[in-house]
Amino acid sequence: MAPFADTFGVEFRKKWIYLVHITLEQAGPAFIKWGQWAATRPDLFPNDLCTALSELHSKAPAHSFTYSKITIEKAFGRKLYEIFEQFEEVPVASGSIAQVHQASLMFQYPGQRLSKPISVAVKVRHPGVGESIKRDFTIINFFAKLSSYIPALNWLRLDESVRQFAVFMMSQVDLSREAAYLSRFIYNFRRWKDVSFPKPLYPLVHPAVLVETFEPGDSVARYIDDLDGNTRLKRDLAHIGTHALLKMLLVDNFIHADMHPGNILVRVPQRKRSRKRIFRTKPHIIFLDVGMTAELSKSDRRNLLEFFKAVALRDGRTAAECTLRLSRRQSCPDPKAFIEVTSYSSVFLWSCFINL
Repeated sequence: MAPFADTFGVEFRKKWIYLVHITLEQAGPAFIKWGQWAATRPDLFPNDLCTALSELHSKAPAHSFTYSKITIEKAFGRKLYEIFEQFEEVPVASGSIAQVHQASLMFQYPGQRLSKPISVAVKVRHPGVGESIKRDFTIINFFAKLSSYIPALNWLRLDESVRQFAVFMMSQVDLSREAAYLSRFIYNFRRWKDVSFPKPLYPLVHPAVLVETFEPGDSVARYIDDLDGNTRLKRDLAHIGTHALLKMLLVDNFIHADMHPGNILVRVPQRKRSRKRIFRTKPHIIFLDVGMTAELSKSDRRNLLEFFKAVALRDGRTAAECTLRLSRRQSCPDPKAFIEVTSYSSVFLWSCFINL
């Protein structure tokens, strides 16, 4: 249907987009994850398709409350009412690996009642998600291997990308690992006032269930896409987000590798009731769902640092050399020409900037 999506009018295109959305939604966790990624790439896919797929960020198919209840009670060896004062049966969000219920925690430890209930997010892994991911990647890997025999697609090295993606996906299945990652991110950003992460609440941590502090906020998409004007707020968000990413990448070498809009919340402190005042305060960013992380090898990290340094110094030649080194098994037909053109372009662009 894709080749005819634009040919038969608006209604046909809407049906085609709906079909793509529902197919990915029903196909399995790996396909949902691909849809989440595609939704963030309007440079590659049509805007209307990206908008439809963005629902997969937090509205993927959910499992039943009964399954969540049984899983929680089995994981912690206690009845639901022996842990939580209140528990929302309808999940507030559902992703490719798990869904999240909001609850009020009253008994963090058996028999020890808290002086005040804590608002928490209870993340429960979907049933059979590990087996589903393995099945999905068996299918995806089959087609990726076929692509290696097509000359026009061979340069993409899809089979290698699929293998790496499968490792990342499987790492998300163990929610106790995500709890450990949260603790590490919290430590890394302990001195930051503008960035935070949910806090895992031990001992309520299990491979199938994770209880963490509930973090209120709006999706960053609201501030980027839906909020007209307010340049200052958007600039602050860009500044905080960019610096946080660079810290993960260059300082800590521990990177949140799944930062789609559904995993980034924004809080704007409201000091006064005036609507104008809300946009004069500095925003706060909360990163969620840190189960997918990445670390660079020593050589890649060194090359990346050299690349950023070269960009800052307007050294196009070094930047081009670093780019080639960062590309594994790069197949640039003429590396020397690429370096020369990049070097010349950087000098030309900088001279144009000076003359403005």
